This record gives sequence, C-alpha cells and structure tokens, in this order.
Amino acid sequence: MGLGRTLKQRALGLSQKAMERLFADERRAARIASALGTLQRGREALGKSQDTVLHQLNFASQSDFKALGKQLGALRRRVRALDERLSR
Repeated sequence: MGLGRTLKQRALGLSQKAMERLFADERRAARIASALGTLQRGREALGKSQDTVLHQLNFASQSDFKALGKQLGALRRRVRALDERLSR
C-alpha cells in the first residue's frame, strides 16, 4: 500500500474516532446539530440577500448561472433527441 493511501486511512480513522467522541453525549450532539442548522439558515439568508443586491445592480448571481446551466443542459438533451429522430 502506498504512503498516501496509508496516511488517508489513518486520517479517516482518527477523524472517525474524534466524531464518535464528540457525538457520544446526546445533549452535545443536539447542540451541534442546532448550531449547524442555524449556520445553514444564515448561509441561505446571506445567499438570498446577495442575490437581491446583485440583481439590483444588474449583475448575474450564482443562482442565475446555475439556472442557465440547467436550461442549457435541457436544450442539449433535446437537441440530441431531435438529432436521433432525424437520423433515423
């Protein structure tokens, strides 16, 4: 086994043990879960505010690019399907 793989396995093992100890107490685990939920809600609110400001400044936001990427993917699939039908 290579050195990189060995180091990776040891690191994963140590992190697993640390997480087990961290979440061993139910109250501590609940507090951590609550803190993570609060963090996620804050991140979502920040993203919405950022989108609003960018739209007010007439800039495209990250969510705009994601939506355009999905539309482009759908168009590509449709073009491939039409191309298959035409080539038959």
